Amino acid sequence: MRKVLLFGIVILTGACFIGRLFYLQIYESSAYDLNNDNAIRKVFHYPKRGYIYDRNDSLLVANQPSYDVMVIPREVETIDTIMFCDLLKIEKHDFLKYYNRAKRYSPRLPSVLLPHLSKEDYAFLSEKLRKFKGFYIQKRSVRDYQTSIGANVLGYIAEANSKDIKKDAYYRLGDLIGKQGVEVSYEKTLRGVKGVKYIQKDIYNRDIGAYKEGAFDTLPIPGKDLNITIDSELQAYGELLMQNKIGGIVAIEPSSGEILSLVSAPSYNPNLLVGRQRSKNYTKLYLDSIHRPLIDKGLVRMHEPGSPFKVLVALTALEEKVISTNTSLFCSGQYVYGKNKRTMQCHCGGGYRNLDSAISYSCNSYFAMAFRNNIEKYDNSSKSMDKWSDHIKSFGLGSFLGNDLSVGKKGNIPDGNYYDKWYPEFQWGATTIISNSIGQGEILVTPIQLANMTAAIANKGFYFTPHIIKSIENEQIDSNFNSPKQTTIDPKYYEPIIEGMHNVYNKGTASFLKVPGIEICGKTGTAENFTKVDGVRQQLTDHSIFIAFAPKENPKIAIAVLVENGRYGARWAGRVASLMIEKYIKGEVSLKRMEKLVVEKSLEDEYLKPYSGKPFKINDQ
Repeated sequence: MRKVLLFGIVILTGACFIGRLFYLQIYESSAYDLNNDNAIRKVFHYPKRGYIYDRNDSLLVANQPSYDVMVIPREVETIDTIMFCDLLKIEKHDFLKYYNRAKRYSPRLPSVLLPHLSKEDYAFLSEKLRKFKGFYIQKRSVRDYQTSIGANVLGYIAEANSKDIKKDAYYRLGDLIGKQGVEVSYEKTLRGVKGVKYIQKDIYNRDIGAYKEGAFDTLPIPGKDLNITIDSELQAYGELLMQNKIGGIVAIEPSSGEILSLVSAPSYNPNLLVGRQRSKNYTKLYLDSIHRPLIDKGLVRMHEPGSPFKVLVALTALEEKVISTNTSLFCSGQYVYGKNKRTMQCHCGGGYRNLDSAISYSCNSYFAMAFRNNIEKYDNSSKSMDKWSDHIKSFGLGSFLGNDLSVGKKGNIPDGNYYDKWYPEFQWGATTIISNSIGQGEILVTPIQLANMTAAIANKGFYFTPHIIKSIENEQIDSNFNSPKQTTIDPKYYEPIIEGMHNVYNKGTASFLKVPGIEICGKTGTAENFTKVDGVRQQLTDHSIFIAFAPKENPKIAIAVLVENGRYGARWAGRVASLMIEKYIKGEVSLKRMEKLVVEKSLEDEYLKPYSGKPFKINDQ
């Protein structure tokens, strides 16, 4: 019996082995097994990365050939390191660092040792490389930026790091991946699909030919070309106006939500982040702590909105019927409130103000009254604040907007719960948070949110999600971008607000910014600016903010401008907005004196004040 049992076990075990071998060799030949087979060498062929064009089909980003020195560590034999480093034009310690990094990644898989050889270096090295076993040259393409503008919009590509590789198995050490802007937002569309060739190796690790005569080899699939919504001429003009200044410009087409211009100042030439000098240039840009050129000021710079926010305070008050277009107030130059008779200063010039003149002359007292009426509408301030907050958020404030941009900030629109937590043992009310009425207090926004808010007002109650993609080769864009988002404000309340914004240009705070032949509606704004110097909180020169749309009827552009340390809204942001509007609508600028003033103005001294140790004044005119 024991003999039969032992014999049966041997037979069964043998049958299992034979069956498994039969299955592996005859039926199982998937790509997964190939990719994990030590007897197969894989050679990747990189696809053409998709081109990027602007809204008018101007080519912005193309490709150029690049040559990478690859290494398979386990195949490397003893080499003359000094000679090899001389050929590569690198130091020995750099070679060892790159080689050890590749070895840690995988001894048997190919890795990039040195990327981006020039054509000349490639030609010279290719003749000598046969002496260095385990090394070979791989050709692929890198970006060729056909423009010097829009670095924050276009972004750049760089080597995939360990986090990228872990997140997406498509990437291997040395592969390139989009890191900012459109390059990262549409990475999967632009990158295409790598081709692969499987090479059979013998027992001595020598190549003996294509595996199964190339039956499993694949060709690379090119990435798809994109058209983005940016008008490259308008973008270039915005960057010119913002030279020697820090801030952002966001311009949107109200009828579609397409972003016409997204300026972040100061900017840099996108070609700086291509080639062998990419790492060195990136480090310089990253370490610039004053200008912070890698930070997109239009998308992530959060600040108090200042007076442009007053138009939403007015719309909310009209919707809640706590004011009407006929509601008026006498402004004495300050608004007095609370049991302790606190005051809010106003610079509108004083006198009787109705809704129209309150907007056109930016009367703090009027909007403090409107906000207070809103919050005191119900006995419960928290309930009133929730209602108010919902109206404000319907304009896209306090959210990421759901756009297709690579970065963003939510900002902050407080609600009742926010202040309940802030004042747990205090019965807060409208006068506690009255600074919200003039776009200060706890309100925080980004320039793109202000531009989107302006587009919603221009459309009289709705907006399209701001987006950067206009079209994709043989593909549809996200349908969400074509669906209008409604605000909670009845369309009938927009007319008096738009008229007030029109009078900002006709007779109000931006009357000196008129553009011949264009009916513009706008709102000036100023945001307080604080910083810490040696641990002490100090106030710096205020930020200049401006929103506008034009023409008044059938608007084609809505814009928000932030000029940091620009003092007051009309001074620099207002000028930039008016020039941008004329440039886009007319195609040329007639306000040459204004243009010259803005282009030549530098605010560099303002930005260096906290670092210079020199005394400075606040809001000096």
